[in-house]
Amino acid sequence: MTDWAKAMNPTSPLNTEAEALAAARASAIAIFLGVVWGVVGIIYMMTGGQEAMEAAMAAAGGEEATAGMATSMAQFALYMAIGLVVIQAILGFVQWTRPNKVIPIIFIILVVYGLGSAALSQMMAGQMNLPEGAQGPLWLTVAGFVVMLVELVLHIAGVRGASKLDRLRMEAAQNY
Repeated sequence: MTDWAKAMNPTSPLNTEAEALAAARASAIAIFLGVVWGVVGIIYMMTGGQEAMEAAMAAAGGEEATAGMATSMAQFALYMAIGLVVIQAILGFVQWTRPNKVIPIIFIILVVYGLGSAALSQMMAGQMNLPEGAQGPLWLTVAGFVVMLVELVLHIAGVRGASKLDRLRMEAAQNY
């Protein structure tokens, strides 16, 4: 059994196939962490976040027609979030069972995009005339940043592990 803390460290040397496999699976752990965080977001949307989103959209639109559209948009956002969590869980399972470089690279791009858009939305929050309900609670925002930073580190370790695993297996195949 390899040391998981060492495997999740993107700067640790990877010498054996077991260490490389554990590092590649760090990306799957990051994906499952994202699934758990997605479930938290879905629970928030189902308990009170959806009403806050509907109220913010209705207040921004101002008309009755936009109020009805806000309800359907909020419902669509909820279903989309559920679908993305399911897809993410499937990709996490694939990365755990058959580690590769493609899935961690895609998730690195998505996490960097998520960090950038979240930071930009926080910088722009005071400059737009949005109602107070349009902003999520502070704990959700801060925890989201922390989760994305942890995921980024784990995905970088996953890319390193998958690359080393490919090299080790290629060398073993050539020496066979």
